Amino acid sequence: MIIFAALAVLLPFLSAAAGLLGSRWPGHARDEQGDERANRRAAWIAVVPTGISAVLAGWLAATHGAGFGGGEVLTSSPSGGTGNGGPGTDGVTGTLTVVDTGSIPISVGLVVDDLAATAGVLVTVVALAVQIYSVGYLRGDRRYPSYSAFISLFTSAMLLVVYAADLLVLYVGWEIMGLCSYLLIGHWWEDRANSRAAVKAFLVTRLGDVGFLFGIFVLGAAADSFKINDVLAAVPQMSSGTLIAATLLLLAGVAGKSAQVPLHTWLPDAMAGPTPISALIHAATMVAAGIFIVARLYPAFLAAGPTLDVLAVLAALGMLGAALAALAQDDLKRVLAYSTISQLAYMAAALAAGSDSAAIFHLVTHGAFKALLFLCAGAVIHAVGSNLMSMMGGLRKELPITFVTMTIGFAALMGLPPASGFFSKDEVLAAVEQAVSQGPLTDAAALLLYGSALATVAVTGAYSTRAWLRTFFGTRPIVALPEPAPGTARVIETHEAPATMKWPIIVLAVPALLLGLVRIADVHWGTAGLSVAVALLGAGAVYAVWRSDPLSDPARMLGPLRAPCERAFYVDSVYQWVFARPVLALARLVVRTDDRVVDGAVRGSGRVTLGLSGLVRLTQNGNAQLYVTGLLAGVLLISVGAVMFG
Repeated sequence: MIIFAALAVLLPFLSAAAGLLGSRWPGHARDEQGDERANRRAAWIAVVPTGISAVLAGWLAATHGAGFGGGEVLTSSPSGGTGNGGPGTDGVTGTLTVVDTGSIPISVGLVVDDLAATAGVLVTVVALAVQIYSVGYLRGDRRYPSYSAFISLFTSAMLLVVYAADLLVLYVGWEIMGLCSYLLIGHWWEDRANSRAAVKAFLVTRLGDVGFLFGIFVLGAAADSFKINDVLAAVPQMSSGTLIAATLLLLAGVAGKSAQVPLHTWLPDAMAGPTPISALIHAATMVAAGIFIVARLYPAFLAAGPTLDVLAVLAALGMLGAALAALAQDDLKRVLAYSTISQLAYMAAALAAGSDSAAIFHLVTHGAFKALLFLCAGAVIHAVGSNLMSMMGGLRKELPITFVTMTIGFAALMGLPPASGFFSKDEVLAAVEQAVSQGPLTDAAALLLYGSALATVAVTGAYSTRAWLRTFFGTRPIVALPEPAPGTARVIETHEAPATMKWPIIVLAVPALLLGLVRIADVHWGTAGLSVAVALLGAGAVYAVWRSDPLSDPARMLGPLRAPCERAFYVDSVYQWVFARPVLALARLVVRTDDRVVDGAVRGSGRVTLGLSGLVRLTQNGNAQLYVTGLLAGVLLISVGAVMFG
């Protein structure tokens, strides 16, 4: 089993290396035909290994779900022996080698348990869909080989996070994901907005990763091991101060990677990258990693009560604030981006309320329907040529497949039955509701979380309905185009995306619609009925406003709140004034100090040396009369001195 997990991680990594080094082998032609051959070769190099990894991840999930592992944690050594690991991971752990660091060793190993098996399937299936979709979406792009290779590396890094049995091995995958997000968001780096978005994502997530790394160090030092099993086994013996400090530090990294308040601002700007990358980041990698880490180390978080209260407050602010921001956006991808922040906050809410199973269930269903929504958005943008919903409308007849599949995605996002989001959102709300009466949270935090969760259900129904109506209903605005050349006919044709983009959408629509049925027996019908009623209330309000004037934006219902919501409550502006501008001013001061003081001292010493050398040069100019005059003057001075003072 561990061998298959290792292969699932290794195959995308080898695919990335082969794609970067071998897509143009044996020639390096840069003409159109050479680019086409390289792109075709890169597509095969990327898709086939990812598909094999998906099969392996599915097999691991099936076999582990069938009872393999038996609830006992087994640690296999390189020599083939086995021994009991610690509690905390109900699965199979394999150790490849142990790196002696002189203090706490690093175990290079993998683990396959329920959590890893479930997340592994999510990562590989979405990554495979994105790879296939990208073949059509980036057709003709000269940098497609590097793009597909970075997606493979991204996939391998996330799988390493999922299957890692050691915190420092996990951290390797965690950081590689950050690098890949920078490279992929900035794929079209010629556009300054893309390069700025890539840098912003890199810097903001790195800021959180500083705390994350120190959190790992605190846990490892307290447990005298970085193995996840050993760390969780040592949690009961750790002091409350150690646990609170470690989990709060980890929470900084979680907030960065999963785009939670206050480190959420990078995610909407990341929409400047290619749409398939948005699907990959939002559904299966990067943002899912933070929630996964809290679930992986959940016993440590449960033992740190104040950390859960902090997580609950951040989740309450993030879910409602991001939903309101989504309601006012005109860019379809930014609507989905703020939606992701809101839905991830739902998962964080479930974790804060004490239910890691509800959080992971919503993580899986969200991965399916959010990947579907982003890929459908890509198909719409591909057809219309714009991200703005103000340039869309009436597309349901021209894009019938995209209309049906995106309707399924929006239904899942709103939590309407029988879509998968209905079942997972029900479990999250039930957990949050139960935390009000009993749970790990304080009363104030639990009430704030529950109130925000219900309000967010209504706002989610509102912004989902608004995006659905503005994209597929009404009429498209008439845009004046320049007159064509004489004798040239102007043909404007909107049609479905090519097969490589269409089939991943159709396939993802199946789990987005049906995945939740596996938990139909666990539905809390009272909570579910309240959730659906609140969502339909929000949807109905938007429909009524839209129906009164289909040509205007239903976001006008926000009134004076529309501008703050559209600017996401000016958080970016606050960061600009409080952090960015002072840092830039300090940087400019350092540059001026370096130029005028440090470099000025160096340049000044050079000028002084040149001046002194000029004076010395006057005495060594080759004039014999001057030399004799100087000699006589010296003799005269010596003689006068001897007479006067001798």
